[in-house]
Amino acid sequence: MNSEQALLADLDSAGVVFTVHEHIAVATVEDSAEVTGHIPGYHTKNLFLKDKAGRYWLVTMPGEERADLRFIASRLGAGRFSFGKPEAMKELLGVTPGAVTPLAAFNDRAGKVTVVLDAAFAPDGTINVHPLRNTATLSLRTTDLVAALERWGHAPLVLSLQPED
Repeated sequence: MNSEQALLADLDSAGVVFTVHEHIAVATVEDSAEVTGHIPGYHTKNLFLKDKAGRYWLVTMPGEERADLRFIASRLGAGRFSFGKPEAMKELLGVTPGAVTPLAAFNDRAGKVTVVLDAAFAPDGTINVHPLRNTATLSLRTTDLVAALERWGHAPLVLSLQPED
């Protein structure tokens, strides 16, 4: 069983209702909007980050929002962020650039990555994320995503990631 099959089996065994939408590969939020814009629910931007102390972070926010890394780092008390290297992403999360997803926490058995979700996602809303590859989108309820992350030992930090205007 590959990693994605194991992930889907875990979600299914926990009673999570989800839908997988197959599509062409998308590498950016812009690509994704063209291909998956018709799928109802929140569309996401997912960032794999590393702070100056060497800690790794997986940040999920609404796709249309600007990622202000300085502001996000200040909210998390993380110091300055840089993007995590693809090798670290593969080693820690089992995914490659373009396929980053909060569901990749499923592969982080060592708990080295902190998951952060933007508070803008309504708990009872539908959130769309990759199922460990960028050729599909998985839709599920935000509360089910949070419960899965908690079950995998990755209770997410949920906070507002946008500066107040």
